[in-house]
Amino acid sequence: MATIDTKKTLVKGYPLRPAKGTMVSTAGSMKIHTKIKSEVTLVIGGGRSGKSSYAQDYALSVCDGTQARAYIATAEPIDDEMKARIATHQRDRADRFITIEEPLDIARTIQELPPSVEVCIVDCLTVWLGNLLHHRGIPEKRFPEEDALYEVLRHPPCEILLITNETGLGLIPADAESRAFRDLSGWMNQELAEIAGNVIVMVAGLPLALKGKIL
Repeated sequence: MATIDTKKTLVKGYPLRPAKGTMVSTAGSMKIHTKIKSEVTLVIGGGRSGKSSYAQDYALSVCDGTQARAYIATAEPIDDEMKARIATHQRDRADRFITIEEPLDIARTIQELPPSVEVCIVDCLTVWLGNLLHHRGIPEKRFPEEDALYEVLRHPPCEILLITNETGLGLIPADAESRAFRDLSGWMNQELAEIAGNVIVMVAGLPLALKGKIL
């Protein structure tokens, strides 16, 4: 009888995680595909803490094939610096993900993902919030797009990895718009952490589980 050893299985150089993705028999080329559980993971941290790399490595390790992985990129090329950042992220992803560039309507984008997608990365939510603030101005409480996203995340169509920044550990911003952004980010992150099954903080490229488990 064929046995399956997930610890030794590699898909394009990435080890598959137990009970997820495609498992290959050690006795031959037989493959058994298992559907990844639809859960939400929030990956939070400071700038250059390793959030995006961590999420991408996980997505590559649990499913095989570009059509099984989606990447919702929220950045808008508003200046040369942002254009360079976007280009760097595009090179990192290469052709390993279905990339969808959506700066505002993330909820609809998640709902309309192709049925082949098993893991979706949203990168990043603080940039998305900044986009909303730029286009809509400071809201009375919060943006309706946030409520729409929270509703979708309560019943996700696939596994979702959300990338966000921790913006509240520094000095109090000097201007009203920056203070509003900091406050909105903090409240958004609290809502997301309540919904997510896993909350992982990244520090110097190292993950720490605040809630749930490390992926």
